[in-house]
Amino acid sequence: MAFLQWSCQDVAKWIESLGYPQYTACFTENLITGKKLIYVNCRYLPQLGITDFEHMKAISAHVRELLGVSESLWSRSIADPPRDDMGMFLEMKSRTGNRADNLTYAHFLKNQKK
Repeated sequence: MAFLQWSCQDVAKWIESLGYPQYTACFTENLITGKKLIYVNCRYLPQLGITDFEHMKAISAHVRELLGVSESLWSRSIADPPRDDMGMFLEMKSRTGNRADNLTYAHFLKNQKK
């Protein structure tokens, strides 16, 4: 989970390494760090200035791959789709402060079972 420590510049280098150098400024100007990558998906990429649909799909897939989470399956339910433990853990890690910084996946799972 080293990506959680990435700076905006680290994220920009990663985006460039994926073959999208034209979007590095979108990530640096919007201060997208490794922790904020957790929230990057097709819904939010246009707000960053990325509007090519194929690029949006590819970048979102790479972010999910980096995070180790799978894409939610489409359903017609109005309820939020069930989330896996890793997704919820990453949401907690995306926050700032000592509590989030010190949280480990094992500790998170232990607290989820209570």
